[in-house]
Amino acid sequence: MSPRKASRTVLTAALAAVLLAGPGVAAQAATPQAPPAPARDRAAAATITWSLVRASNPTADQRSAYDLITKAMNAAVARYNNLSDLGKTLTVRYEPGVPTADGNINGTIRFGSNRSYMNERTALHEIAHTIGVGTSSGWSRLGGSGTWTGGQATALVKQYDGSGAKISTGGGHFWPYGLNFDSEWSGTAADRHVHIVAAMVRDGL
Repeated sequence: MSPRKASRTVLTAALAAVLLAGPGVAAQAATPQAPPAPARDRAAAATITWSLVRASNPTADQRSAYDLITKAMNAAVARYNNLSDLGKTLTVRYEPGVPTADGNINGTIRFGSNRSYMNERTALHEIAHTIGVGTSSGWSRLGGSGTWTGGQATALVKQYDGSGAKISTGGGHFWPYGLNFDSEWSGTAADRHVHIVAAMVRDGL
């Protein structure tokens, strides 16, 4: 090969090397993998939210009730949200004519004028009704016999109370851990109540 031809060959190879190392190739090679979506962009677990319907000019009685109901609902909703991924939007009302308190699957909870029911135990119990305890077709199917037949909630109560334990049902309520009366209250019972309601939902409540 002549010196001139050899020189042209070396020059061509050098130009090719420069082009291959140019910005386009380098940029492509340096492109990082897409990072995982930030936490704020991921699907969040469902949560329970609530609002209290208030009179525009509340009486002293209404203000007193609003304060107690707010404290009870805040505690109950916090417990549900801390211990489960259940979701519901609740509308809470103070209606003095209601004998105790009640909850509807449409998300409405009403408290009557009896202050002894304006507590977290009652709020937890009524939230369960809005989720379907005693109010849904799944409740009728799985709890209509007088004993809850769903596997997950049944396994949970056996874990709590032994292999012979069961969840009894009747009148739209369940026990144990249904928090039907203040005498059933404890922090442990309240936590178990939430876990059992969540398990009932997984069973098909």
